[in-house]
Amino acid sequence: MKTLQTNYNPDVLTCLANLSNDEVFTPPSLVNNILDLLPKELWSNPDAKFLDPVSKSGVFLREIAKRLTTGLEKKIPNKQKRINHIFENQLYGIAITELTALLSRRSVYCSKTANGKYAVCETFDNEQGNIRYERMQHNWESDKCTQCGASQEVYDRGDEAESYAYNFIHTENPAKLFINNKFKKGPEMKFDVIVGNPPYQLGSDGGTRDMPVYNKFIEQAKKMNPKYLTMIIPSRWMASGLGLTEFRKTMLEDKRIRKLVDFPVANEVFAGVEIKGGVCYFLWDRDYIGLCEVTNIRGDEVFGPTERNLNEFDVLVRDGRSAKILKKVLSFNEPSIIDILSVDKEFGWTSNFTGFHPKKKEGDIPLYFIKKGKRDIGWIGRKEINKSEQLINKWKVMIPQAGSDGGKKIPDMVLGKPVIAPSPSVCTQSYLFFFTESKLKAINIETYLRTRLFRFLVSLRKITQHATRSTYTWIPIQDFTEPWTDEKLYKKYGLTKDDIAFIESMIRPMDVNQAEG
Repeated sequence: MKTLQTNYNPDVLTCLANLSNDEVFTPPSLVNNILDLLPKELWSNPDAKFLDPVSKSGVFLREIAKRLTTGLEKKIPNKQKRINHIFENQLYGIAITELTALLSRRSVYCSKTANGKYAVCETFDNEQGNIRYERMQHNWESDKCTQCGASQEVYDRGDEAESYAYNFIHTENPAKLFINNKFKKGPEMKFDVIVGNPPYQLGSDGGTRDMPVYNKFIEQAKKMNPKYLTMIIPSRWMASGLGLTEFRKTMLEDKRIRKLVDFPVANEVFAGVEIKGGVCYFLWDRDYIGLCEVTNIRGDEVFGPTERNLNEFDVLVRDGRSAKILKKVLSFNEPSIIDILSVDKEFGWTSNFTGFHPKKKEGDIPLYFIKKGKRDIGWIGRKEINKSEQLINKWKVMIPQAGSDGGKKIPDMVLGKPVIAPSPSVCTQSYLFFFTESKLKAINIETYLRTRLFRFLVSLRKITQHATRSTYTWIPIQDFTEPWTDEKLYKKYGLTKDDIAFIESMIRPMDVNQAEG
């Protein structure tokens, strides 16, 4: 009689190399942490159905099978009958590629074909079993896929190469994937649990920009109305991300998100993988309405779970301690510093602008730019500036738009070193700048930018490397006839010793002679 292998030593799924930073294999230990979010009674329910719509290694289905094999022992004492029942009636998967379909079946059924000689389930009469893969095509319109946003230039490869037209999101009604002959269950499949680790992004315009795709898997899963949905995804949706504004709004307003576990440092979860902004996993409970239990994990420090309203602000403040400090600052109802902050491409030039003079000519003014990570100054005639002319003669405190993403184990600077640009001056898109009428005020603005509190408040909205204008929304404007220090700011906003200790554990000092960053 065939038996289900229960001890994997060594476990090959702990050793797999990732397909890419965007298609990451999930370690078994992490899978079990995610499955622990689900109610325990599921593991003893012979009618519960589980779907992994983004199966890569099959690890989610395999670990679920282990739990069901133990949990159903009393209800189905015969082990082989129990195995047959679990694999035929409870576990379903959709692979993301033909290769991962084979790998998933090998992990789950112990055979790359479900009806193979060594497959642990005896009842399948076809090779795919309940882990299916069907090659699909993108739906091209205006050089992009209407269903996933992929670039036609990148992914229209013909039949000889993988198209990455993921089955689950390339259909208007995902339930139709499970009608009749697909899984021999009709007319339509209903799932108790949808779980997985979806692909994170796809190239959208020739590879220079990447379009998030994980949000589409979550939206599609909700269409199927499972009782529970749990996935691990990048955390950047919380405050930023190309095309994620509506998704973020929907997630923050969704009172069915019962639990959220957040890791600001992604390589603490996926060893050797850099995912800017970290990763998180969540439990969505269809029949729950209420606050969300949020847990923040960084290294050995675990904060939470704390009950929170995810929709408290327009972005998610990841840590409850941060939210408490933010509320103290915002309670002063002061104008935002974005009132004196430039917009993106204020003078109309992108970061790769080269139409300036390397040496000063008569009538030229300095143009600040960053090229290949190095700061420099060029020169340009005033007549060549035809946008935002009213800001040319302002004193400016310039700050690089690109900086750290905050996803580090050590305290972070958050922003690069500011630079004071005298009047007159201009810059490329590489910089945002705060503008004022005098040198004195510019110097005092710079003292404010260097404080830990300023950069801490920036960090609450800056989850990835890029700091846009909106990142500074929560920074209150100050009286810039005087300089500012953290001590003055801590006292002004009534921060406690615990508040201060937390800020200083997250943000390192920026000295006057700090190296550029």
